[in-house]
Amino acid sequence: MRASLGCDHAGFELKEFLKAELISLGHDVIDHGTNSTDPVDYPDFCAAAAESVVSGEADFGIVIGGSGQGEQISANKVHGIRAALCVNEYLARMARAHNDANVVSFGARVLAREYALEILKVFMSTPFEGGRHVARLNKIAEIEKAQSGKA
Repeated sequence: MRASLGCDHAGFELKEFLKAELISLGHDVIDHGTNSTDPVDYPDFCAAAAESVVSGEADFGIVIGGSGQGEQISANKVHGIRAALCVNEYLARMARAHNDANVVSFGARVLAREYALEILKVFMSTPFEGGRHVARLNKIAEIEKAQSGKA
Protein backbone atom coordinates (compact mmCIF):
# COMPACT_ATOMS: atom_id res chain seq x y z
CA MET A 1 0.00 0.00 0.00
CA ARG A 2 1.00 3.63 -0.51
CA ALA A 3 0.61 5.98 2.44
CA SER A 4 0.66 9.77 2.27
CA LEU A 5 1.83 11.46 5.47
CA GLY A 6 1.52 15.03 6.69
CA CYS A 7 2.11 16.54 10.11
CA ASP A 8 2.93 19.64 12.04
CA HIS A 9 5.79 20.12 14.47
CA ALA A 10 3.91 18.37 17.30
CA GLY A 11 3.35 15.32 15.11
CA PHE A 12 6.83 15.13 13.62
CA GLU A 13 8.28 12.46 15.90
CA LEU A 14 5.21 10.21 15.62
CA LYS A 15 5.23 10.67 11.84
CA GLU A 16 8.86 9.58 11.66
CA PHE A 17 8.11 6.52 13.81
CA LEU A 18 5.07 5.48 11.74
CA LYS A 19 6.92 6.14 8.49
CA ALA A 20 9.77 3.83 9.51
CA GLU A 21 7.31 1.14 10.63
CA LEU A 22 5.34 1.34 7.37
CA ILE A 23 8.51 1.06 5.32
CA SER A 24 9.67 -1.93 7.39
CA LEU A 25 6.31 -3.60 6.67
CA GLY A 26 6.89 -3.12 2.93
CA HIS A 27 4.62 -0.14 2.30
CA ASP A 28 5.52 2.89 0.20
CA VAL A 29 5.44 6.27 1.93
CA ILE A 30 4.99 9.75 0.52
CA ASP A 31 6.15 12.22 3.15
CA HIS A 32 4.71 15.73 2.78
CA GLY A 33 6.43 16.97 5.93
CA THR A 34 7.01 18.77 8.10
CA ASN A 35 10.56 17.66 8.59
CA SER A 36 11.42 18.99 12.05
CA THR A 37 9.96 20.14 15.34
CA ASP A 38 10.18 23.79 14.26
CA PRO A 39 6.72 25.41 14.51
CA VAL A 40 4.66 25.28 11.30
CA ASP A 41 1.02 25.54 10.26
CA TYR A 42 -0.53 22.08 9.91
CA PRO A 43 -3.09 22.86 7.16
CA ASP A 44 -0.36 23.07 4.50
CA PHE A 45 1.00 19.60 5.24
CA CYS A 46 -2.32 17.88 5.93
CA ALA A 47 -3.94 19.20 2.77
CA ALA A 48 -0.95 18.00 0.73
CA ALA A 49 -1.24 14.52 2.25
CA ALA A 50 -4.99 14.45 1.55
CA GLU A 51 -4.55 15.66 -2.02
CA SER A 52 -2.21 12.71 -2.67
CA VAL A 53 -5.03 10.37 -1.67
CA VAL A 54 -7.62 12.07 -3.88
CA SER A 55 -5.25 12.09 -6.86
CA GLY A 56 -4.62 8.37 -6.50
CA GLU A 57 -0.94 8.83 -5.74
CA ALA A 58 -1.59 7.23 -2.32
CA ASP A 59 -4.05 4.60 -1.12
CA PHE A 60 -4.65 6.33 2.21
CA GLY A 61 -3.37 9.21 4.28
CA ILE A 62 -2.10 9.79 7.79
CA VAL A 63 -2.17 13.26 9.34
CA ILE A 64 -0.66 13.97 12.73
CA GLY A 65 -0.56 16.90 15.13
CA GLY A 66 -0.73 17.52 18.83
CA SER A 67 -4.38 16.55 19.22
CA GLY A 68 -5.16 15.46 15.66
CA GLN A 69 -8.27 17.68 15.59
CA GLY A 70 -7.05 20.48 13.34
CA GLU A 71 -5.25 17.98 11.12
CA GLN A 72 -8.46 16.01 10.60
CA ILE A 73 -10.41 19.18 9.85
CA SER A 74 -7.79 20.34 7.34
CA ALA A 75 -7.73 16.99 5.55
CA ASN A 76 -11.53 16.95 5.39
CA LYS A 77 -11.54 20.24 3.49
CA VAL A 78 -10.09 18.39 0.49
CA HIS A 79 -12.99 17.14 -1.63
CA GLY A 80 -13.18 13.37 -1.61
CA ILE A 81 -11.49 12.95 1.74
CA ARG A 82 -13.12 11.22 4.66
CA ALA A 83 -10.66 11.76 7.51
CA ALA A 84 -11.26 10.23 10.92
CA LEU A 85 -9.59 11.10 14.22
CA CYS A 86 -8.89 7.70 15.75
CA VAL A 87 -7.84 7.34 19.38
CA ASN A 88 -8.52 3.60 19.64
CA GLU A 89 -8.93 0.50 17.50
CA TYR A 90 -12.73 0.59 17.62
CA LEU A 91 -12.87 4.05 16.06
CA ALA A 92 -10.35 3.00 13.40
CA ARG A 93 -12.39 -0.10 12.56
CA MET A 94 -15.67 1.83 12.36
CA ALA A 95 -14.10 4.66 10.35
CA ARG A 96 -13.10 2.16 7.68
CA ALA A 97 -15.98 -0.32 7.88
CA HIS A 98 -18.84 2.19 7.98
CA ASN A 99 -17.39 5.42 6.60
CA ASP A 100 -14.77 4.18 4.14
CA ALA A 101 -12.37 6.68 5.72
CA ASN A 102 -9.33 7.28 3.55
CA VAL A 103 -7.31 9.38 6.00
CA VAL A 104 -6.58 8.65 9.64
CA SER A 105 -5.69 11.44 12.04
CA PHE A 106 -3.61 10.99 15.18
CA GLY A 107 -2.81 13.21 18.13
CA ALA A 108 0.83 12.73 19.07
CA ARG A 109 0.18 14.28 22.48
CA VAL A 110 -2.70 11.88 23.04
CA LEU A 111 -1.37 8.49 21.91
CA ALA A 112 1.72 6.48 22.71
CA ARG A 113 3.50 5.74 19.46
CA GLU A 114 3.16 1.96 19.80
CA TYR A 115 -0.58 2.31 20.32
CA ALA A 116 -0.84 4.64 17.32
CA LEU A 117 0.82 1.91 15.27
CA GLU A 118 -1.72 -0.68 16.46
CA ILE A 119 -4.57 1.68 15.59
CA LEU A 120 -3.01 2.28 12.17
CA LYS A 121 -2.77 -1.46 11.51
CA VAL A 122 -6.48 -1.84 12.28
CA PHE A 123 -7.30 1.11 10.02
CA MET A 124 -5.25 -0.34 7.17
CA SER A 125 -6.61 -3.88 7.47
CA THR A 126 -10.31 -3.11 7.87
CA PRO A 127 -12.33 -3.24 4.63
CA PHE A 128 -15.31 -1.04 3.87
CA GLU A 129 -18.51 -3.02 4.47
CA GLY A 130 -20.50 -1.34 1.70
CA GLY A 131 -24.20 -2.19 1.84
CA ARG A 132 -26.32 0.30 3.77
CA HIS A 133 -23.30 2.55 4.24
CA VAL A 134 -22.99 3.36 0.53
CA ALA A 135 -26.17 5.47 0.50
CA ARG A 136 -24.86 7.46 3.47
CA LEU A 137 -21.53 8.12 1.80
CA ASN A 138 -23.37 9.22 -1.33
CA LYS A 139 -25.29 11.74 0.78
CA ILE A 140 -22.04 13.05 2.22
CA ALA A 141 -20.67 13.41 -1.33
CA GLU A 142 -23.81 15.34 -2.32
CA ILE A 143 -23.31 17.76 0.56
CA GLU A 144 -19.70 18.24 -0.54
CA LYS A 145 -20.80 18.80 -4.13
CA ALA A 146 -23.46 21.33 -3.11
CA GLN A 147 -20.98 23.22 -0.95
CA SER A 148 -18.23 23.33 -3.59
CA GLY A 149 -19.82 26.28 -5.38
CA LYS A 150 -20.13 28.36 -2.22
CA ALA A 151 -17.41 30.66 -0.95
